[in-house]
Amino acid sequence: MSENIKIISQNKKARFNYFLSDFLEAGIVLSGTEIKSIRLHNVNLDDAYVLIRNNQAYIINMNIPVYEKGTIFNHEPKRDRKLLLHKYEIRKLDAKVERKGFTLIPTKVYLKNGKAKIEIALGQGKKLFDKRETIKQRENQREINKIMKEKRYEK
Repeated sequence: MSENIKIISQNKKARFNYFLSDFLEAGIVLSGTEIKSIRLHNVNLDDAYVLIRNNQAYIINMNIPVYEKGTIFNHEPKRDRKLLLHKYEIRKLDAKVERKGFTLIPTKVYLKNGKAKIEIALGQGKKLFDKRETIKQRENQREINKIMKEKRYEK
């Protein structure tokens, strides 16, 4: 069975601000015209995070703008949306968040076989010097790639 995956939105700030581990796929409970907005790539994950309440996982602050061709039954853009996870997955994530000081961060939203999915990860906040190190590594990699490209074209 081939899986058709189409990435809709990625949270680029997450990799910069957190050390990410334990990636997990979850479904999203959507209402009304939200899936139409998602299919138009109208999703913003920048300030979003996942919270566990009453043994249920919810994504908070995920912005899905209003569908322009919708009617009065359009959805609210920043409402809390329930995530579809198994109980044992929720318990495992809740234990790590409570004990070890991790936070749950959404990393990307994508369509998999026509259904909206979200990838969440456990994130541990980076300190300022860690962020500086990330910037330094990125700039060094750019320089290396630039030099390699120039060497290729010299031949």
